[in-house]
Amino acid sequence: MCSASQTNSSSARRVAFSLGSNSGDRLRFLERACDALSALLGDLRLSQVYETEPMDCPAGSPRFLNACVEAFTAMPPEEILTHALRIETELGRCRSGIPGEERTCDIDLIYCGDLVLSTPALTLPHPRAHLRRFVLRPLCDIDPSVILPGQTLPISQLLTQLPEHPAVFPYNI
Repeated sequence: MCSASQTNSSSARRVAFSLGSNSGDRLRFLERACDALSALLGDLRLSQVYETEPMDCPAGSPRFLNACVEAFTAMPPEEILTHALRIETELGRCRSGIPGEERTCDIDLIYCGDLVLSTPALTLPHPRAHLRRFVLRPLCDIDPSVILPGQTLPISQLLTQLPEHPAVFPYNI
């Protein structure tokens, strides 16, 4: 089994992002987010795209399209976050402060190697990643044997322990 800290060079860390969209041309927003992350980080490993029932969103919220991508980088996590937030803004993400509001694109940094970090701006690994089917299912497409920092089981086993709802369905492109 590999852990999230596996790297392909001595200075690079394995990093993963969860992507989501439930507003506008959802698939196009995910594609544009992947293009921007690829321009920033180079080669990406991509998951399948999934359609997901909204979780912790206002009643009547549209379904999400979700995917995960993974790359290797030596960039510090705070810098990665700055770029992810910039990409979200460039893709039309507005943050009104309403919890669970619709979004053109959401880019969450899930892990950055084996770093464990808690600052006002960033928590690594993502504090709820291990509890979210819409994160673990696509991450399993990339590498089911990853063990998130602070966890003892690979993501494939964490996934089997989650309830079936909110449901996550493969999205036919």
